[in-house]
Amino acid sequence: MAAGTGPVAVDAERASGYRYTQRAYLVQLRRAGAGTVLLDPLPLDDLRTLDTALAEAEWVLHAASQDLPCLAELGMKPRRLFDTELAARLAGFERVGLAALTEQLLGFSLEKHHSAADWSTRPLPESWLTYAALDVELLTDLRDLLAAELERQGKSAWAAEEFAALVAGADRPPKVRPDPWRRTSGIHRVRGARAQSRVRALWYARDGVAARRDSAPGRVLPDSAIVAAAEADPKDERTLLGIPGFGGRSVRRLARIWLDALDQARALPDDALPVNQPVEGPPPPHRWAERDPIAAARLARCRAIVVGTAEQHTLPPENLISPDFIRRLAWSPPDEVTGQTVGDTLRGFGARNWQVGLLADQLAEALPDPAPAVG
Repeated sequence: MAAGTGPVAVDAERASGYRYTQRAYLVQLRRAGAGTVLLDPLPLDDLRTLDTALAEAEWVLHAASQDLPCLAELGMKPRRLFDTELAARLAGFERVGLAALTEQLLGFSLEKHHSAADWSTRPLPESWLTYAALDVELLTDLRDLLAAELERQGKSAWAAEEFAALVAGADRPPKVRPDPWRRTSGIHRVRGARAQSRVRALWYARDGVAARRDSAPGRVLPDSAIVAAAEADPKDERTLLGIPGFGGRSVRRLARIWLDALDQARALPDDALPVNQPVEGPPPPHRWAERDPIAAARLARCRAIVVGTAEQHTLPPENLISPDFIRRLAWSPPDEVTGQTVGDTLRGFGARNWQVGLLADQLAEALPDPAPAVG
């Protein structure tokens, strides 16, 4: 790989939906002068030697934010990168999937039959390996065409800032969500703190089993079963196994674990029940009108600026600026609203310089609230 020339196409395959972790089960590389390599990382401590060999090369990835964390676990981190999916978004392409871009720009159709496969399978079938190799086969060609299109549109500097931000965060550990059980699908149907404590107990019981088995939590027990059990609060095995989602053999074998979790939730004193944590930052947008109509009007004006500017530059509004940044700005504007203070606020949230340059002055004009009408 070190003896090759030019950028190196990089991809990784995980076993999302099958395994507990998001580790890489296959790493694919392609570089001119070196060819294509499919690497099984499982028998190896890490891939730091390979990372050193690629230290001077630009990495080309598609949707880099998906693969960078599992590559960082292996000791691989790019010093420079080009993200073909992000480049396509900035260039205004409507379809930014790898297969769609390859077909539109290069005229080749990619097989996508194995995209959701269990890549922890060993040995990997030959057809899967072919699929994996094709994912990096044309990536550098795609990179060159997208780079030329960005240059034509005057967006190369924008892309460079975005790619530099991806590099800077490549080995940053993911944020740990507080109360991850609250993301259980369907939890909005569960009423009351006592019932929510049953969701919490079952969620953590399932998570422990999933971690021990290295299995995706949803394959151990579906979210729908957790919610149904939290609502029914079964006291015995027969009642539990009659709840949808608990009938499978593997789930039945764990009946004692689920019943113990429910017993623990039942025994909790009131002061140990879940309480709704105060939400940091602004409320959900649909509640602004009742909470603060003036702020809601501010948000509408700011959103109109973002949408109009995005259309003017042919890119999605969410790539022009994070919607969360605009909500936070509209909810709590700086005390003195100027292009400079708005720009500084956006940078503090994490906005790039190119985004600030396009939006700060316009947002500074939109933020001030109109004077109340004199009747």
